[in-house]
Amino acid sequence: MTQNTPGQDKPLIIAGKTYSSRLLVGTGKYKDLDETARAIEASGADIVTMAVRRTNLGQNPDEPNLLDVISPERYTLLPNTAGCYTADDAVRTCRLARELLDGHNLVKLEVLGDQKTLYPDVVQTLKAAEQLVKEEFQVMVYTSDDPLVARQLEEIGCIAVMPLGAPIGSGLGIRNPYNIRIILENAKVPILVDAGVGTASDATVAMEMGCDGVLMNTAIAAAQDPVRMARAMRLAVESGRDAYLAGRMPRKLYASASSPIDGTFF
Repeated sequence: MTQNTPGQDKPLIIAGKTYSSRLLVGTGKYKDLDETARAIEASGADIVTMAVRRTNLGQNPDEPNLLDVISPERYTLLPNTAGCYTADDAVRTCRLARELLDGHNLVKLEVLGDQKTLYPDVVQTLKAAEQLVKEEFQVMVYTSDDPLVARQLEEIGCIAVMPLGAPIGSGLGIRNPYNIRIILENAKVPILVDAGVGTASDATVAMEMGCDGVLMNTAIAAAQDPVRMARAMRLAVESGRDAYLAGRMPRKLYASASSPIDGTFF
């Protein structure tokens, strides 16, 4: 297991590189590139993801280039396959990203199964992951919160598994913490909650559970004040991590309860 126990901390290491921030952020849905840059700066993130099919990374020379405000020298770029609905499309998109970014192999894989819910198609995700690993991509993979699928993706060779907290863009928070706990208990790679975060407390919950990090976009970009929300998310991730490492007190029904009630359902 790579997951830490309370009282200890280990750095977040992805593809052999150590990161100080456990918050990963996206670049979509902002009103302009200036707001994008300011929000990402406020988030303190080290890793920034972008949808290759929707973002100009230089393939359209007459349009604003995201790389003009998100410097590859400062941030680790994480091109993603958002908008792909088949394994073949996802693999082609990753190949395009590697070409545009001069051999960059770190990618975020997502293969969607439904346009309304944007829920992942795990069959196509597994197929794409297997092919990308064969082609020596370093694959961080968005998936459902199914512990068996998470284990399969790790066995294929994905370097990080990113179960959803709730559907993409829903802002519903972590709806099934029990499955994510199971994933955490069995993982040997970093586990990051991806999708469903709506506000700072959702990010804190993910970190208090022991997740290695949180990836988000809409929760920041769709806020009334994205820059302020980005700062709130940075603090939420940091405080959630500290709370996890500190080890919370047992839950008690009464102040003088003789036994804790952790692990009970109510």
